[in-house]
Amino acid sequence: MNSVQSNSSANVTFVRPATFFISGFSNFPHAKYYYVFLCFVYAVTLLGNSFIMCTIYLARRLHTAKYIAVFNLALSDLCGSSALIPKLIDMFLFEHQLISYEACLMNMFFVFNFMNVQSLTLLALAYDRLVAICFPLRYHAIITKKSMSLLIGSMWMFSMLLFAVLVGLVNRLSFCRSTVVDSYFCDHGPVISLSCNSNSINYLMAYILFGLLICLPVIVITLSYCCIAAALLKIAHGADRIKAMKTCTSHLVLVAVFYLPILSVNVKSISTSIDQNSRIINNSLTQIIPPMLNPIIYTLKTEEVMQSIKELYKQRKVNTITERNVKQRI
Repeated sequence: MNSVQSNSSANVTFVRPATFFISGFSNFPHAKYYYVFLCFVYAVTLLGNSFIMCTIYLARRLHTAKYIAVFNLALSDLCGSSALIPKLIDMFLFEHQLISYEACLMNMFFVFNFMNVQSLTLLALAYDRLVAICFPLRYHAIITKKSMSLLIGSMWMFSMLLFAVLVGLVNRLSFCRSTVVDSYFCDHGPVISLSCNSNSINYLMAYILFGLLICLPVIVITLSYCCIAAALLKIAHGADRIKAMKTCTSHLVLVAVFYLPILSVNVKSISTSIDQNSRIINNSLTQIIPPMLNPIIYTLKTEEVMQSIKELYKQRKVNTITERNVKQRI
């Protein structure tokens, strides 16, 4: 370990380890099969989100404010999975479980930051649906490409600032005990639990961020859909009501897939103790499954995306035939 003398007035020695050891599963048979499964999940996530991003970029009909947010969701899904899964596979499938102190803090920052951007993007999409259904005549005046881009940009800056503070507070801790992190990545809770000085500020900050960035968006999204439901009840024609509801279906499914597992895992961990292996499986699946499912849900549930994919396929087919005819003439 590297000892660093700090706060000499209080005569306190802070011990900062050169490395942490990420323990992963404990006596879990056939654990490597789980990591192979993670390889498959990452491949599907990579292909699915790249496909959605390319479709939005190439299809002119999707160059709208709403699909700026959808593009950002796919980007944050892709970045979040890339920050977690490849490193996880490298650590446990290839047994590189030692990670430097600085790399550990970077891993912690990026995993949590991208996960939070996913949460805030779902909130932005809820705002888009609220304005579209409750204020349809003013929708194009309120939800513009510029306003959505500013909103998304602000979310990234806000998230990075908060998690820079969260991770930065780890530097005030002294690690004079074990350096074994009982998790599958540099998770904030297991890391700060290793400290031998007061970590109450770190836990307080973690609780504040969980309430602000997970619980609050769920409450706001729920309230927005209460307003949407009230607006839908005022629509006289049943066909128009069903059409308006269909525009919310994909978003509602995304919200359920993302928030329900997170909330259920955290509530269960508060009410009952969970053994390490169960906690790793629950938390890892909570983080990696939504990014894999999101592009599939948006592709199958959104008519605009499906229509754009069909148009791009037809255009590609026409271009291929045209190129073939030109080569035959030559």
